[in-house]
Amino acid sequence: MLVLVVDSSTPAVTAALVEVTATAVTTRAHRCTVDARAHGELLAPQVDAVLTDVGARPADLDAIVAGLGPGPFTGLRVGLVTAATMGQVLDIPTYGVCSLDAIGYPAANGEPVLAAGDARRREIYWAVYDGAGQRLVGPEVGAPAVAAER
Repeated sequence: MLVLVVDSSTPAVTAALVEVTATAVTTRAHRCTVDARAHGELLAPQVDAVLTDVGARPADLDAIVAGLGPGPFTGLRVGLVTAATMGQVLDIPTYGVCSLDAIGYPAANGEPVLAAGDARRREIYWAVYDGAGQRLVGPEVGAPAVAAER
């Protein structure tokens, strides 16, 4: 199964193609550009680039996954609208995943993990995961000191 993954919930605009089988998820192509003010200009070309990298077309996609944030509204909606529109046009399922879960789950390797992202205004978006990658707290937004206390 070929799955397109997009996330625009942070200043990093990301598109990836992954191959999902019964035993593994393998990244086939990945693009990421950090520019907090160009989500709309960057995401579609990145989607095109990852498809081109593996010789695939949009019609070859079986599903789309989009990062749901938390994140600034303007950038976040670029990824969500892109995923929803492509899913409707291609008649394939789309799924949303908490962007912090995408960081915290794989990072947890037997130890608790704090996943965090810049929320601006001296705050962070954050969540805490147990050693198996299950979310225990969050997502929340607050001062870094508050996250550290929790």
